[in-house]
Amino acid sequence: QLSLFRFTVKRPFSTSHSSVDSKEVKKFQLLAHKWWDEEGEYAALHSMNDIRVPFIRDTLLSMSGNYHLGNPLSGIKILDVGCGGGLLSEPLGRLGASVTGIDPVEDNIRTADQHKSFDPVLAERIQYKSSSLEEIVEESMETFDVIVASEVVEHVADLETFIKCCSQVLKPEGSLFITTINKTQLSYVLGIVVAEKIMGIVPEGTHEWEKFVPPEELERVLESNGFSVKTVNGMLYNPLLGSWGWMESTSLNYAVHAVKCGAWGQSHPTDAPSETDVQQHSATAGTVP
Repeated sequence: QLSLFRFTVKRPFSTSHSSVDSKEVKKFQLLAHKWWDEEGEYAALHSMNDIRVPFIRDTLLSMSGNYHLGNPLSGIKILDVGCGGGLLSEPLGRLGASVTGIDPVEDNIRTADQHKSFDPVLAERIQYKSSSLEEIVEESMETFDVIVASEVVEHVADLETFIKCCSQVLKPEGSLFITTINKTQLSYVLGIVVAEKIMGIVPEGTHEWEKFVPPEELERVLESNGFSVKTVNGMLYNPLLGSWGWMESTSLNYAVHAVKCGAWGQSHPTDAPSETDVQQHSATAGTVP
């Protein structure tokens, strides 16, 4: 969620140095009170829930024989890395999951805590912590069934360390969901020049093009850290409709589902939904011309 892990330490799991860029913290502190303004700076993230929540839900349901009516994700422990104000944590909690949201910006956690307190059900299912991912590795080894890192990896300084930490806290055969931005000329023009400087869809200075991650690089890092990549889907935001949709091209935004390999080095065979399945499940999110 636009909040921001910049790994600067050289030792992968050292907590003696801060892994968070203080400039990023200050930048997002200024916007911390605006997370739940659906027409404000984070409007595009609110509408992204229309496709990213069904993508996570349907993928997990296809891998599990258990279905709890009304609470389809009941019994699943999810870590929302870079949770911001809780925009993704809350809908996952409403689906029955037990969610831990972490974010290095304390004001984001304060906002998230306050917002969930309005719903007694969410107050029980979600817990938030002001922390970087590496800071919880030791206490959370192989703890979570699922990790979501939505709009986060384009803000990390060391992708390899970030993915390694994800692997450490994820159970064998657990799922990792990532949404991010490709590093293309088109993503520079639309993602930074148009979205930030011209249309103000996201606050200016939110992204640095140099930090954008091509899907090929992300797949390579995932596979070298014991993950099997199952799905890579292109995503497109229509600013006129304020809605997201799936598309074949990954030249702009894209979503990835990867599974951590089991104890014997092989991921559990899954029947993850194809791109077409996910598109059909998410058809209600609105179409993009």
